[in-house]
Amino acid sequence: MSEIKVPDLGESISEGTIYKWLVKEGDTVGQGDVLAELETDKVNLEISAEEDGVISSILRQAGENVAVGEAIGIIGSGAGSAPKAAGEAPPAAAASSGSGDAPSVATAPQAAASASPAAAPAPEGAGGSAALATPGARKLARERGIDLGDVSARDPIGRIGQADVKDHGAAGPGAAAAAPAAPQGKPAAAAGKAPEDGKAVERKRMSRRRLTIASRLVEAQQTAAMLTTFNEVDMTAILDIRKRRKDNFKQKHEVGLGFMSFFTKAVIGALKAYPMLNAEIDGEDLVLKKFYDIGIAVAAKEGLVVPVVRDADRLSFPQIERQIGELAGKARANTLGLSELQGGTFTITNGGVFGSLLSTPILNTPQVGILGMHKIQLRPIALDEETTVNRPMMYIALSYDHRIVDGSEAVSFLVKVKELLEDPEALLLEG
Repeated sequence: MSEIKVPDLGESISEGTIYKWLVKEGDTVGQGDVLAELETDKVNLEISAEEDGVISSILRQAGENVAVGEAIGIIGSGAGSAPKAAGEAPPAAAASSGSGDAPSVATAPQAAASASPAAAPAPEGAGGSAALATPGARKLARERGIDLGDVSARDPIGRIGQADVKDHGAAGPGAAAAAPAAPQGKPAAAAGKAPEDGKAVERKRMSRRRLTIASRLVEAQQTAAMLTTFNEVDMTAILDIRKRRKDNFKQKHEVGLGFMSFFTKAVIGALKAYPMLNAEIDGEDLVLKKFYDIGIAVAAKEGLVVPVVRDADRLSFPQIERQIGELAGKARANTLGLSELQGGTFTITNGGVFGSLLSTPILNTPQVGILGMHKIQLRPIALDEETTVNRPMMYIALSYDHRIVDGSEAVSFLVKVKELLEDPEALLLEG
């Protein structure tokens, strides 16, 4: 017998929330099978079985907060039942349906609200098969939209493993008869509840990450003397370089030449000229950082995350583009590690990818500066008293903590960023 414990979640994270169980009491599991998903302030993690056995007890339910090292379930020895097949509804849910339609499956937080302490929510599934399958195989089938009833098992007793699902998926799209499942982790739509005035509303439980984001944003505005200053950048030179060199750059480095490497280098050059923007407040002390770990804000499905490009001043343009691409991909796939999110001395956020023309970004505390990029838009620019031309212009915004950054320093910092971007060759010297 062994306990299923909450693993170490990394520095500064002491607890998480059980997002959902993928098994139920009585299920037989193998070492390495995914048992539950845990949601933390920054990332979602999977909890796997450390040995073969049977889920003899689930101690904490989906939606409950749990601490690092806490036991949330028990794996015992002996014979148990195979996990329910993907999509198979529990008898109680089927009995309460009241119609010929298949009962809808509640999300983990919804199920936790009504489940008794002894019962765990049924795992979500990909199809209606009653096949025997490991939790890992069921999860992979959900992700690939494969009906387990169509998968052939190599196991003598007919139990489907992850390798069987992979082999089935490799056979081609025609192998799976079932329609693709909804994206994993996406909450099912809650039934609208009509209040007394007859107007329908929908109530959803906020995710732990969304609650943390909300708390940190309010904290930043309440604890920092935050101001924002603006400028605009003529993007003609950068667009010209990208147009002339993007094909050779991609062929040589196997990564695209985007805007973020230019902005990262420009920010580093400005931070070197105005180091107070690369500092933080610690009690009554100023901590001036002599390194440049640049956070890049990424909008992921579960909420905004800010992975960090370490020692960005030592990286070349292709290295920066490659790291940003990899981190953004992990953020959207929810596979970022905690070490990739911790720290950071300055943040860049790009609302322009969503069409934002102008905004005031909120500080990523304890950092004291954040640069906001925006949409590139052709605007008439007066070159002199007689000549006006259309130029690709971008508004840029610097939010800063006025407690340690003076207004003149913030304005000068932003002007430096503008100058470096409008003269990209200078980035090779300054960045």
